[in-house]
Amino acid sequence: MGKTVKKRSEIDNKYKWNLEKMVEAKSFDELYQEVIQKKDQIQNMQGHIMDSSTSLLSYLKTSDELDRVLEQIYVYAHMFCDEDTTNTQAQNLKMKTETLNDDVNEALAFIRPEILSCSYDVVLGYISERKELEEYRFALESIFRYQEHTLNKKEEAIIAAASNAFGACDDVFYNLDNADINLGTVQDENHEEVELTNSNYGYYVGSDNRRVREEAFKAMYKYFGNFKNTIAATLKGQIKENFFYSKVRNYDSPLKMSLFHDNIDISVYHNLIDTVHEHFNSIYDYIKLRKQILGYEEMHMYDIYADLIKEKPKQIPFEEGKEIVLEALKPLGTEYIQDLQKAFTEKWIDVYPNRGKKSGAYSWGTYDSYPYLSLNYDDRIDSVSTMAHELGHSMHSYYSNKHQNFVNHGYPIFLAEIASTVNEVLLNDYLYRNAKTKEEKILYLTEFLDKVRTTIYRQTMFAEFEMLMHEKESNGVPLTEQEFSTTYYELNQLYYGPDIISDNEIRYEWARIPHFYSSFYVYKYATGLSSAIAIAYDILNEVEGAKERYLEFLSSGGSDYPLEILKRAGVDMTTTEPIEKALTVFEQKLQELKALYE
Repeated sequence: MGKTVKKRSEIDNKYKWNLEKMVEAKSFDELYQEVIQKKDQIQNMQGHIMDSSTSLLSYLKTSDELDRVLEQIYVYAHMFCDEDTTNTQAQNLKMKTETLNDDVNEALAFIRPEILSCSYDVVLGYISERKELEEYRFALESIFRYQEHTLNKKEEAIIAAASNAFGACDDVFYNLDNADINLGTVQDENHEEVELTNSNYGYYVGSDNRRVREEAFKAMYKYFGNFKNTIAATLKGQIKENFFYSKVRNYDSPLKMSLFHDNIDISVYHNLIDTVHEHFNSIYDYIKLRKQILGYEEMHMYDIYADLIKEKPKQIPFEEGKEIVLEALKPLGTEYIQDLQKAFTEKWIDVYPNRGKKSGAYSWGTYDSYPYLSLNYDDRIDSVSTMAHELGHSMHSYYSNKHQNFVNHGYPIFLAEIASTVNEVLLNDYLYRNAKTKEEKILYLTEFLDKVRTTIYRQTMFAEFEMLMHEKESNGVPLTEQEFSTTYYELNQLYYGPDIISDNEIRYEWARIPHFYSSFYVYKYATGLSSAIAIAYDILNEVEGAKERYLEFLSSGGSDYPLEILKRAGVDMTTTEPIEKALTVFEQKLQELKALYE
């Protein structure tokens, strides 16, 4: 399944990021001490932050200075450790910054209640009095939105103490899903016994060998089925925790509490589910077509990840992958491509895997650093797609940092996956248009269709499941394992349609989804991809102003509420139009795939 992984010292330096650039002005220890000094300065302001416009400005400026330095050493230490997680020096720095971060948060917990003890009208008066406070207007407005959901000092202390007791449900699930997991073994394509893990499950359930797929599928859900009652108790506990917080903080429901942070109206959530329901025929047609192409009399849930082509994509070395990405993203314009080139010339990217390197891929950095990328590039087309995805994140950060002040540079999670997915969509379109063979065309069409299936349809199914289970709790329905499993099984049948057998094992899929412990989060994947497809195809179709609107979106950071920022890219998620657009493209791609088989 892979070649020997090199030591980090054996990787050519030109394929490593330049992290030292992040702390070159001052040493780590100097920056560490600077954080402590800034923390002490703010503690000395306690009780006086809101005395005047001058005191408020002084606090905000000092807070910015603290956050920038703390971010600098925190991110540096974590990324340094990610290079080689066995490096004890890096481990120590990471733990040191985590402890410091906790200390700062605990020491400065008084700030929000102190600010919110004041009237917002007073704050507006301070802003009109001192123009320097204008850059903090949105940040202050965002804080004061929570005024009716913030309790008095004594009550907040009780909530903080209770919070230490909460979180156990997530911890129990985490251990069942990671530390204690034992999925047993399966026989691979060569009939050799191999251990099944969370990491390799995707490989085996996508195997060309149907027997291997079935074995992996059944082994996975046998494990979660064995713990179904325990996991039902953890998820029920998480749901009850959500109701506790929403009640004591004066929210109408856990869903509204979850959406409040991003100022998202509940209609956006319902619009997503309703619109996907209206397009079930499209996913049913795709499942039916897959069944015909694979030549199965019966199609099962373990067949859904099977490749439709037998010819495997060629190997794509990093330098070739880089050029493909640069070509694919040309529709975004000369300025974007010139700025994107910096990722390669300024050593933003840590390219290859090495022994001890953190798995997966991510983009991370600070306001004052490069928007770095960690990859584990392995010469497959998936790695090219991952590179395009992470470069999308990095360019979003690059433009936001360039055009926004520190307080407004960070974009919210609701928007975070849009730029990365726009890049994926543009790459897929480029590869499809430049495909030389029918097999390649099928590969890229199914890649797009499966992306929509897993990210819009499947994540919306998850979102509907969460909503239904919270509604059941609100209506007094006992949340037993049977209630979870039956509800999920019926949704699976609804979302996948009549041409696939919803195997009995799939009723336990809810039990292995970690995102259910970050409640009402998964819908953002579906809205993000819908937005990205709408944006990308407006750009590809050369809709007037689409490219310019998108660059404005990338430059907006967190300077406004997410839905307002998204409107700058020409996407209005308060309507169903973006979801309709995305599913219309899905339907068009499906027709193109059908045509290749006729």
